[in-house]
Amino acid sequence: MNLIVDVGNSSVKAAVFQESRVLRFYSFLVENFFEKFQEIKKDYPQIAFSMLSSVVKDTSELEKILEKETKLYILNQNTKLPFKNNYASPQTLGKDRLALVAAGSLNFQNENVLIIDAGTCITFDFKNSANEYLGGAISPGLQMRLKGLQYFTSKLPLVTLGENAPLIGDSTQNSILSGVLNGVSAELDGIIDRYKTDYKYLTVILTGGDTQILSKRVKNSIFANPNFLLEGLNYILEFNKTQ
Repeated sequence: MNLIVDVGNSSVKAAVFQESRVLRFYSFLVENFFEKFQEIKKDYPQIAFSMLSSVVKDTSELEKILEKETKLYILNQNTKLPFKNNYASPQTLGKDRLALVAAGSLNFQNENVLIIDAGTCITFDFKNSANEYLGGAISPGLQMRLKGLQYFTSKLPLVTLGENAPLIGDSTQNSILSGVLNGVSAELDGIIDRYKTDYKYLTVILTGGDTQILSKRVKNSIFANPNFLLEGLNYILEFNKTQ
């Protein structure tokens, strides 16, 4: 049984897996890690392995906790991956992107896959049918665009994101929502269409915090899975068990 831990700047997402099957998901604050880990181990005493992925530089305390009761794997530049990484600067590639590509490799090994992660940034990652990761793109996310309009201008307000945005904004607020939401939707559709021109058989996956809002607006067929990243981390762990 595996415990997968993905540490962000302030919160932690975790999941318990039995091989490739997820048993339970968790979300909690970083400062509550010790208490939550004890709770998880109490509910699932069979946990023997763990995978830690973190954007925080110092995870020594978390590592000590996990190492004490599990065989710990830490995702870093030396971790063996279940796909061929053709990225020109692998040392700069985000761990979240590695995990997403791994999930694409697990679920669509012999297919061309474009994974779109709609979070703070919108990342595009492409894996071909030969199980090779070629790279992708990074673009500002919805909240970043809304905050950028307010920060870099003297009069535009910070607008709260909503699911509805008119094509023609009849107020400053609606104009901002129209520009951001319709702009991102058109951006996604346009990029997907360009990939489909070069790769006829393409599976498109949309994941991340803004999945719910964007999946309703993007015209291209998309398979949305909010837990895709944790599945990818678990696949990397399972792959490394056999190495």
